[in-house]
Amino acid sequence: MKSAVETLNPTRVRLSIEVPFEELKDSLDAAYKKINQQVTVKGFRKGKIPARVIDQRFGRGAVLEEAVNDALPKFYTEAVNEAEIDVLGQPEVDITELKDGETLNFTAEVDVRPAIEIPDYSGIEVEVDAVEVTDEDIEKSVEQLRERFASTSPVERAAEDGDVVTIDLEAKVDGEVLEDGVASGVSYTIGSGELLDGIDDAVKGLEAGGEATFTSELKGGSAAGKEAEVTVKVTQVAARELPALDDEFAQLASEFDTLEELRADSRKRLENMKQYDQATQAQERVLEKLLELVEVPVPEKLLEDEINTRKHNLEHHQLGQMGLDLEKYLEIQGKTAEEFDTETKDAAVKGIKTQFVLDELVKREKLNVNQEELTEHLMRRAASSGMSPDQFAQAVVEGGQVPLLVGEVARGKALAVVVEAATVKDTNGEVIDLDDDEDETAETVQAASEETPAEDTAEDKTEA
Repeated sequence: MKSAVETLNPTRVRLSIEVPFEELKDSLDAAYKKINQQVTVKGFRKGKIPARVIDQRFGRGAVLEEAVNDALPKFYTEAVNEAEIDVLGQPEVDITELKDGETLNFTAEVDVRPAIEIPDYSGIEVEVDAVEVTDEDIEKSVEQLRERFASTSPVERAAEDGDVVTIDLEAKVDGEVLEDGVASGVSYTIGSGELLDGIDDAVKGLEAGGEATFTSELKGGSAAGKEAEVTVKVTQVAARELPALDDEFAQLASEFDTLEELRADSRKRLENMKQYDQATQAQERVLEKLLELVEVPVPEKLLEDEINTRKHNLEHHQLGQMGLDLEKYLEIQGKTAEEFDTETKDAAVKGIKTQFVLDELVKREKLNVNQEELTEHLMRRAASSGMSPDQFAQAVVEGGQVPLLVGEVARGKALAVVVEAATVKDTNGEVIDLDDDEDETAETVQAASEETPAEDTAEDKTEA
């Protein structure tokens, strides 16, 4: 076999491959054997039909077609390995010449990973938020803990903000009660915003036994996105009582003996959270600066596939879980379809460039991933997915996703190298010495690679 490579553009090549006919022998033998098992000829046992008889009865062309289909992947792979090119996706194959007994010539056009030059990145400088925990932050944290230990007791009065009401709900659309639009004994805290828009105004002022009707757009269920007439009946009103903010509360809500110890622990936890956020912010901004330094051509077919994948995941997974379609999502966002397409394309381009640049750094820095690093990353991914480590690991192995996880960790290590070389200052002008966690950096890389324009809205909608 002989092959030659023609560069069509920085991200696509054409392989021209010539195969002497004798190198098709194994594939021809396999073709005759396969046809032998599929046909019957009177006078011959199944599987024992001579090749000349198959040629006479079914045509030599059928045999050649079967043999070529069998041989092409093997010769294409050999040509790719011989040329030492890093292909992306499936090739477009064209058989240019097939002469029985003489030669097989074909071409294969395929996208390739572009050659990337990584410039000196040691001069990267970024600014991040300073880690500052105020007394107000601590009081808010303690107050949130206090809210968790609130108790309720029934009262015989009209419902007010902050009360917990027990309600029955019935939703109608076009005068018809929805099958999934009836609920009884629902507990709801007035002002929490956890149910339907308009419900707070409807129940405030009602006593047990009181009833009101209001209109609201349904957020989920069979009629998601439609205006419904909702009848709400209050069956109980209960007042929330917060525990006194003292040492006894500290002992009830934590392992600490005094309120001051609880506040000190809150300060420490808030500082740790803000330091984590600061490190993540630094990683994201260093990555942005790095991408600005590097010229990265993006293969058109790869970009098209990535855009389609992102749109599919958004429409059929993220929005589907929230009872929304793309049209409703765009309406909530106040965006046009053109703006959405532009954002999706920009996110896809960024994701592809991130992988290309960091993969090149992995090669240049000769970074490897050991079993301990992979296991730690797997544990974190499992936790974020809501699966047990064993379940997540099984899903990864069965789905053939282990190389993807290895790639995430390796790219995280590559970004950590860049972050370590960069100068990071906070908004107070102080130089920040980041203790880089390579697995956390891997999460930053993963987020940059997978980010879609719907993520913020998805989170907001879920919380609502």
